Amino acid sequence: MKDLTTKYLGLNLKNPIVVGSCSLTSSLSEIKKLEKNGAAAVVLKSIFEEEILMDAESQLREAKENSFIYDKYSETLDYIDFHVKEERLNDYIQLIKQAKKEVLIPIIASINCVSSAEWTSFAKRIEEAGADALELNVSLNPTDLEIRDFEQTIKIIIQKVLAQVKIPVSVKINNSFTHMARTILDLSQTGIAGLVLFNRAYAPDIDINTFEAVQGRSFSSPESYTETMRWIALLSDKVKCSLAASSGIHSSEAIIKQILAGADAVQVVSALYEHSTEHINVLLDGIEKWMEEKGFSSLEQFKGKASSKNLSNPAVFERIQFMKHFSGIN
Repeated sequence: MKDLTTKYLGLNLKNPIVVGSCSLTSSLSEIKKLEKNGAAAVVLKSIFEEEILMDAESQLREAKENSFIYDKYSETLDYIDFHVKEERLNDYIQLIKQAKKEVLIPIIASINCVSSAEWTSFAKRIEEAGADALELNVSLNPTDLEIRDFEQTIKIIIQKVLAQVKIPVSVKINNSFTHMARTILDLSQTGIAGLVLFNRAYAPDIDINTFEAVQGRSFSSPESYTETMRWIALLSDKVKCSLAASSGIHSSEAIIKQILAGADAVQVVSALYEHSTEHINVLLDGIEKWMEEKGFSSLEQFKGKASSKNLSNPAVFERIQFMKHFSGIN
């Protein structure tokens, strides 16, 4: 038996597989199933900022004054039934409490947010319910045509949440920042315990017969792990917090590559929908077999072994390599 343990957000995990926020983590029965099949931790299905704000009339008035929440770019409102808001909040707190009583793996709560409005006080209720950590899924829409400082918005959100709780806080971001490296480094120095790279944006498709926009691919593709791997390889030795890889984690090979790049953990979702929760065991078996072949007895022995710090040619992760491949530049 190989030692697959890792540390993520200051939490000791039995292996690097964290089940990301999704419907599979929205009920106690499903969480138990995930634990039984080897998941090291779960991120609960997100509760939305708008739901929290609607919990009180005073917060509702404040939210309506924030045009960014209620303008045409806010996609999250499509998912919210305001008539059941109070029950939803209470159910979320109860799920945390029940999960902490009945499973041993860490329970990470998740809030999908777009602003630093007064919803941040709800983080305290999550901590009091017993959550081991909190993930902030910051959904700032890159198609917004107005000039906004998204990085500053995230920093203000972090500041307000950290003032409310003592449990570890992680931030899940998208891949649309202009200065990605600088943004990741700056956010890692705000006091958060971890960053999740990256949030997968909804991608519609077009029906060429009806000329209408239609639902795109629901799940990530196995090839999409490479972008996350690149940024983790470039920055894993420079950031001041944990790093988790998200999107495209479908195979043991993808997980091994993210660990080699320097990730502390990975978040798996799409592969479990496509193969069932039992697929976690397949992923873990694949990691152990590879470790046996390569002579590794623990994750720590190969973590970061292929990061830019340890490569003989770290420029392989930079854009110039694309130019060399297609234009023959030496």
